[in-house]
Amino acid sequence: MSFGKIYTSCLQYLTSILLGYFVFFGSAFAQSQHSDAIQLKPIQVAPNTYFVQGFPEMGSSVNQNFISNAGFVVTPAGVVVVDALGSPILAQKLIAEIKKITPQKIVVIIVSHYHADHVYGLQEFKKIGAKIYVQGEGRNYLSSETAKQRLIASRVDFAPWVNANTRLISADVWIDQKTNLTIGGVDFFVSRVGPAHAPEDLMVYVPSEKVLFAGDLIFRGRIPFVGNADSKGWLIALDEIEKLNPNIVISGHGNYSVKLAEDIAFTRDYLKYLRESMSNAAIDLDPFERMLINRQIGRNMGECLFLGLPIA
Repeated sequence: MSFGKIYTSCLQYLTSILLGYFVFFGSAFAQSQHSDAIQLKPIQVAPNTYFVQGFPEMGSSVNQNFISNAGFVVTPAGVVVVDALGSPILAQKLIAEIKKITPQKIVVIIVSHYHADHVYGLQEFKKIGAKIYVQGEGRNYLSSETAKQRLIASRVDFAPWVNANTRLISADVWIDQKTNLTIGGVDFFVSRVGPAHAPEDLMVYVPSEKVLFAGDLIFRGRIPFVGNADSKGWLIALDEIEKLNPNIVISGHGNYSVKLAEDIAFTRDYLKYLRESMSNAAIDLDPFERMLINRQIGRNMGECLFLGLPIA
């Protein structure tokens, strides 16, 4: 089956099943409102590096918006966390799990990008005094109407875990160029790679661990979300990741990767297909609806899942 057929099937599947998601999650909400319903289990991927893996599904009240990953590195001078998860309750759970592993305090949290599933837990790290690092383009998101409206909607969609007390948190340090942080003798190479998946993308490489925190630049186990992405910048970012050649990649979604070339190829091929498909549609002056029909969008649910992969 061609990549194009698989991708185009996804669009129809998403449209046809979206209402079903709302109905399912709405009814399930009443069944699971206890804070301990979702457990976080840190997975060790290198001597001092761990991550927690979100569910491969849409965010909901049932899963407390636990649909993304977060990771952390333990150093002699404190813990560095990458991403804050999708609700304050999840951040509280992550902080508690870190305390089980090390007595070291959380001193830094680095945000890969300002999407809701990665940042709604930030206020919990702010409370414990962690210094927050974000790529400079995040300033624009924080002041945007999009951010305001998304939070308003999330207070409904993810209630009670995202609520009136949930706030958007600004950075303590805005990163406008490549930065090397050294914490407890451990180097963290922080690269500004957006606009790509998001305008404010960052990735974090820890050479002593040979681990890369890639945010949503690499999707593993699910179809990449392109939303407001800059696909050209995203392809350039993938080239930058290849140059680092890490042993392990912790992406924003899905399991960690030890097959960098394979995962980059998947994301790159997907983006190239999108660019080619949309470019051809623009040349033909196709309305969006006709473009979907002409490209035979949607054969069946199995194709949409891209050999078992859910939509991000």
